[in-house]
Amino acid sequence: MQTADLAAGRGALGIGMVVAAAVVVALLIGAFAFGSRRVRQAGRVRPGPEEQPRMPEGGPVREVREDREPDEMPTGEGRLTPHEMKGRGNSGTRTGAAQERPRWDEGSSGGFGSGGPGAR
Repeated sequence: MQTADLAAGRGALGIGMVVAAAVVVALLIGAFAFGSRRVRQAGRVRPGPEEQPRMPEGGPVREVREDREPDEMPTGEGRLTPHEMKGRGNSGTRTGAAQERPRWDEGSSGGFGSGGPGAR
């Protein structure tokens, strides 16, 4: 008799788990449907052509490639605090004197172990 009661209990537990899983799935589907309906009704309107970004008057902005060098440190009698320095304590820069890109020497390998002949 006892084994029959246990078997019936396991069957009820299995049915209960299936019902609980179905309830959870139904709640998730309902929450998704409610959320997507709410987003649709939020009144989001796409921007019109007059609200779209425009190109600047001078044409497209291009990248500027230049070498920069640090500003000179002011010389004086004592130490300078950050608020006494130009740029509020940040190191400023200016356009460098030489704007040519550095190149490798002719005949050099360019790196250690790269298989080239190395220095002349």
